[in-house]
Amino acid sequence: MNTKEIIAERINRLAESETIAMAKKAREIAALGHNVVKLNFGEPDFNTPEHVKEAAKKAIDDNFSFYTPVAGIPELRKAIAEKLRRDNQLDWQAENIIVSTGAKQTIANAILTMINPGDEVIVFAPYWVTYKEIIKLAEGKMVIVEAGVENGFKVSPEQLKNAITPKTKAILYSSPSNPTGAVYTRKELEALAEVLIPHQNIYIIADEIYEYISFLDEPYFSIGSIPALKERTITVNGYAKGFAMTGWRVGYMAAPKWIVDACDKLQGQFTSATCSIAQKAALAATEGSLESVKKMTEIYKHRRDLMLEQLKQIPHIKTYIPDGAFYIFPDVSAYFGKSFGDKVIKNSEDLCMYLIEEVHVALVSGAAFGMDSCIRISYAASDENLKEAVKRIKEGLAKLK
Repeated sequence: MNTKEIIAERINRLAESETIAMAKKAREIAALGHNVVKLNFGEPDFNTPEHVKEAAKKAIDDNFSFYTPVAGIPELRKAIAEKLRRDNQLDWQAENIIVSTGAKQTIANAILTMINPGDEVIVFAPYWVTYKEIIKLAEGKMVIVEAGVENGFKVSPEQLKNAITPKTKAILYSSPSNPTGAVYTRKELEALAEVLIPHQNIYIIADEIYEYISFLDEPYFSIGSIPALKERTITVNGYAKGFAMTGWRVGYMAAPKWIVDACDKLQGQFTSATCSIAQKAALAATEGSLESVKKMTEIYKHRRDLMLEQLKQIPHIKTYIPDGAFYIFPDVSAYFGKSFGDKVIKNSEDLCMYLIEEVHVALVSGAAFGMDSCIRISYAASDENLKEAVKRIKEGLAKLK
């Protein structure tokens, strides 16, 4: 029997994460002795703040190494609730918080507990690669609402209104966005809310993992703070991006208690609680100073500006100004149809494979995020590497005829 026939169909239907696939390809190229500039991973290149690391060390020394409640230690859930009230005007209590092994698990918890087979989930595109596969795993139907570079990659109220059907169960979006860096303003979210308020059976999953990496002059705004949507909004956040804690694997959800209880039930069967030591580190991050977070954000803004200036050197690339996260998602479709030798560039995946193989720069195709005309460039790297990457990309694209 074919081994694929033995594996469950739900797994055969899943695609490998394209970001992880490109990381694998980059390692293969590097193993051949090439110097690869890696702008493919959505990972801060900073170290975790010292006070967070110290809290983890103390937890180890204090032998805080036993199982914790599935939803997280009470003091962390309480601190998160206080943070959300202070910073996001989300009036939740500790019982409305569940801590998970990263925001990715948090999103999976939300989708798997809310979506039945055939339910429609409206997803704003470009979207993070994993949204599609999690919805597929839940046997839901993803309904894509696409916003292009000319709209700053932000969906309009009219687009959202036109996508809603009697089968719509939820909408899912990220702000700041992975892969575009687009940030919805308060005014824009309130306009989307006006469309959603009459639809009492539609829930909102707001992925706010990049909250602290926003370059807007106005305060960050959470759609769940709109009173009419409070009981229908699942707010997802975590520590990986803002606090440079990707490997610590701590994310969380704030939602009505009945949703949190359902996620607790699911998580209790999959992973139980996340790492006890990581939870103590997250507590220190939540309660401590944000000075290091602000410094990282300032550096990201500098890098964004540097990349935009550098990309101007390359003809036929269409850029925009991202307002957050650490990505640029330029339109590179002008290079489709060109070739190098017998290699024809038909789409963004072909272009990314050409650039990793020819000039050794690792990027991710826009197709992975639902928009094939673009590529994702992560500028979570040093100025030197960013300049070198653009230099190589320019050289590689110039070879295409």
